[in-house]
Amino acid sequence: MNQNIESYKWTVLFIATITQACACFFVQGIGSIAPLLQQQMSLSAFQIGLLVSSAQLAPLVGLLVAGELLDRFNEKYVVSIGVFFVGMTLCFTLFFDNYYAILILLFILGIGYSSAQPGGAKSVSNWFPKNQLGFAMGIRQAGLPLGGALASLILPFLAIRFNWHFAFFASGCIAIFGATLFFIFYKDKDPRAKKIRHVHIISTIRNKILMVKEPVMFNIMLSGACLTAIQYSVVIYLISYFYEELKISPSIGATLLFSALISGVVGRIALAAWSDRTKTNRYFQVLCCLFCSLIGIAILFFIKTDSYYFLFPLMILLGFFGVGWYGPWVAYIADTAPKDRMGFALGLAMTANQVSVIVIAPLVGILRDITGSYNLSWILLILFTFFTLLSTYFRNKKVLAS
Repeated sequence: MNQNIESYKWTVLFIATITQACACFFVQGIGSIAPLLQQQMSLSAFQIGLLVSSAQLAPLVGLLVAGELLDRFNEKYVVSIGVFFVGMTLCFTLFFDNYYAILILLFILGIGYSSAQPGGAKSVSNWFPKNQLGFAMGIRQAGLPLGGALASLILPFLAIRFNWHFAFFASGCIAIFGATLFFIFYKDKDPRAKKIRHVHIISTIRNKILMVKEPVMFNIMLSGACLTAIQYSVVIYLISYFYEELKISPSIGATLLFSALISGVVGRIALAAWSDRTKTNRYFQVLCCLFCSLIGIAILFFIKTDSYYFLFPLMILLGFFGVGWYGPWVAYIADTAPKDRMGFALGLAMTANQVSVIVIAPLVGILRDITGSYNLSWILLILFTFFTLLSTYFRNKKVLAS
């Protein structure tokens, strides 16, 4: 029995990673077709940002609801139904051409997307021991940049060869495949351990408030919001920035974005595995990600060049830390959260990330439209990252010293 559990946990990790890649394929890949959407739908940079924010708006509440559901029901159903909902919503965009209709559909998509992140993380944390948790979480969280990397290659081709409708539809089919895979192959490690409890709304709200006040949760939420802002700024606007300000073709820009996301895949695994083997708590790796991301964004701002030989290693650096941060970050949550409130803690922490996406995606776009460049956006990111690095470092200083 123990041997079967030992072998099947890797199956769980594999399907959780693939499902994550399928679920986030569109959301992480929309930046790769941003210039095409702007041309085909006559959109501004601000409107592109709103598309991403719309998909991330519902999870503000949805993540907390998904977290509560995960604490009470089998992950198989919560994740599968949510990801299937993502796929069906994307397929439904075939019937609409209006920008505002697409905006509403992407908001609806976010309801299903809410279950993918905390659900997949919880399914992996249930199967792996603490000394392997960081490595396992890193692999599973690599599904997000992996999905984005594949999307950055596939979606532009589909949008150019056919149209943006077909790119959306294909993304929906991929999400449905991921939902089906998870539903068929995921098994609960101990089905008897999970008992359905009655929902107490007042108690739930009280727990939420108490968790937010904890210093550990403050660090988690602030660092997550900051690194999410960096990640989504890169994923959504990098190709447009290269094209508009550095005069780099969209095809070369897509290649550079692909390299950053693949580096992020490696970063999520490597940084999380490193966190398993250090004597400090896992937040040390998160601080390293903040510092290196700060350096990467600063270089991108101060040194404007179209040299592929300069930008390629810069994208590797920015991707490794600016996208790879999620592995040790989510493993740190799994380490510090009470076992019976794991889903809720994940949902709460990821809600801060959603706020960041909702603010940063349209903000970068509207600043670009107003000022005519991305300079002010990079400056704000640099300042925000510097503040987050210092404030969370001093809060965590005693733990790091030990």
